[in-house]
Amino acid sequence: MKSELSQEQIAKYQNDGFVVIEDFLSPEELAFWRTALDEAVAKRNGNKMPDRKEVYGKGDDADKSYYDNVFDQLINLWQDNEKMATLMLDERLGKMAAQLAGVDGIRIWHDQALIKKPWANPTSWHLDTPYWSFSDRKALSIWVALDDATYENGCLFFIPGSYQKTTFDNRGIGKNMGAIFTTYPEFRKSKSVAAPMKAGSCSFHNGLTIHGAHANMTPGLRRAMTCAYMPDGNTYNGTQNILSDEQIANLKIGDPLNDEKQNPLIYSAVKK
Repeated sequence: MKSELSQEQIAKYQNDGFVVIEDFLSPEELAFWRTALDEAVAKRNGNKMPDRKEVYGKGDDADKSYYDNVFDQLINLWQDNEKMATLMLDERLGKMAAQLAGVDGIRIWHDQALIKKPWANPTSWHLDTPYWSFSDRKALSIWVALDDATYENGCLFFIPGSYQKTTFDNRGIGKNMGAIFTTYPEFRKSKSVAAPMKAGSCSFHNGLTIHGAHANMTPGLRRAMTCAYMPDGNTYNGTQNILSDEQIANLKIGDPLNDEKQNPLIYSAVKK
């Protein structure tokens, strides 16, 4: 695993809000990640979460039908698959996220497999952090390509520097590819940057960086394993997101999100 970041990579991330790391995984590591994903997906049997199928509503039936063909989304695989837990709890990933974000500690918010099936719809331009149960401008995600991510099958695109001006207003992911630009019209004429990646490469992006993905115009899968990271010290903002009804019942706005079973601290520069 290429877990050592250069100053150039950190500077690029902090300027653009994303960075691509080629050949992040060795061939052997890539094979293990693929095996872990296959086993975890099979165990879920279609359930998005360890304890329930759906996470939150996606609008009317027509919207749901469209959204369901954007990608298959399986969340918190680390919680019910030992191989995935080994991968997601790796301190090296947490350290990379902390270095890029410029923070001392990193917790997992949630992992998620994002699988574009053959002929899947595009992923419209969107932000990540506004979905989450905390509000932090430094939150970020890793996106690991488990298949080649190409122009034809749905590689990521980013709008460089957008995270420096976006807010926590959430347009969501829907049918209209450019809906986000009604909220952020200043980026309507921005030039996007494509991020095609070989299998085993990865990217990190800030949760407020505008990003999206092509449709899958092929008969093959485009599999990615991702993890969203929460800087340590964050508090509940009132959005449920992945939290269960039971967890929500025991939280009030401003409470710390530091449950080790739900959001483990995987890296801290400060020894406790």
